[in-house]
Amino acid sequence: MALSNKQLVDALKAIADPTRLKILHLLKQKGCCSIGKGVGLCACDIEEQVKLSQPTISHHMAILKKAGLIHAEKHGLWMWYRRNEKSLKELAQAISGSV
Repeated sequence: MALSNKQLVDALKAIADPTRLKILHLLKQKGCCSIGKGVGLCACDIEEQVKLSQPTISHHMAILKKAGLIHAEKHGLWMWYRRNEKSLKELAQAISGSV
């Protein structure tokens, strides 16, 4: 499914920030709070690696989630984040097709 112009613009705005790009890269890893969940990180893992406060991390994650680039799930006390590989692939295809 092709991205609409609005989806493309929202995704590009989301990845335009260096911190969010770093977070997307980090989400390929398995974190210390990963309890058998595979690839992804809990909020505390991201906070530790990016060296930003929890509210700032939450702000960045909300932007990435709204753009459809990540999935977020609550497990107990922890918010668990992983990349939305399908959306990221669609974004790459949209970029390569629009240039």
